[in-house]
Amino acid sequence: MKPVILTDIEGTTSGISFVRDVLFPYARAALPGFVRENRDRPEVRRWLDAVATEHGAMCDDDMVVEVLQGWIDEDRKHTALKALQGMVWEAGYNDGDFTAPLYPDVAPALRDWHARGFPLAVFSSGSVPAQKLLFGHTGDGDLIPLFDAFFDTEVGPKREAGSYRQIAERLGRDVGDIVFLSDVVAELDAARDAGMRTVLLDRSEDYPEPRQGDATHGHERVESFAAITP
Repeated sequence: MKPVILTDIEGTTSGISFVRDVLFPYARAALPGFVRENRDRPEVRRWLDAVATEHGAMCDDDMVVEVLQGWIDEDRKHTALKALQGMVWEAGYNDGDFTAPLYPDVAPALRDWHARGFPLAVFSSGSVPAQKLLFGHTGDGDLIPLFDAFFDTEVGPKREAGSYRQIAERLGRDVGDIVFLSDVVAELDAARDAGMRTVLLDRSEDYPEPRQGDATHGHERVESFAAITP
C-alpha cells in the first residue's frame, strides 16, 4: 500500500503572498457588500449572530463587519471569519476575479503521484471549503479530483501531534504511512512526533534565507515538489 501524501497549502503549494496580498484584501473589501446582500441567508446569518453574541450581542451588522475586518487585519484564526471569508472567496473565484497560482512544480507532481496511485490529502488552517475553492480554481485547472481528503483545524491545531493522529485515524491509515509536506518547521515537528514522515518545503520565494542545518530540525529539506520521493 502506497503512503498518503498530506500537504499544507500556504508556503508549500502556493506562495504566502497569494493569501496575504490577494485573498485577505479581497475579503476585507468585499465583506460589507456581501453581508448587505446575503445577511438573510441562514448560512450567513448563523455566523454573523455568532460574532455578535461573542461581542455582547451587538445587533448592528455593520459593527460585526468591522469586527471581522479587524480579525482579517490580525490574521485571526476564527471559525466564523473563516466561514464567511470562504463564502466571499467563492463569489470571487466564480466571478473570475482571481485564480489560485500554484508553484510551477506542484500540479505536475500532484498529477504524477495521483497517476501512480499515491493517495493525496490536504491539511491547512484555511477551512475545507476554502481549500476546495483554491484547488478547484488554480491556474493549472481544477485539481480537486486528485485529492482523497481535505482537513482543516477542526481536527485540531497544526502544531499539535494529536491532530496528525486524528487525520491518520480518519484516513484509516497508520501514521507511519503518511508523508506530511509543509514549510513550517513547528508543524513538521508535531507531525513527526505523531509518527509521520516529514518533508520541509524551503521555497526561496517565501524564505529568501535558506533553512539548513539545525534550522531544519532534522526534517528532510527540498526546494520543490519535483525533488520529493514519496
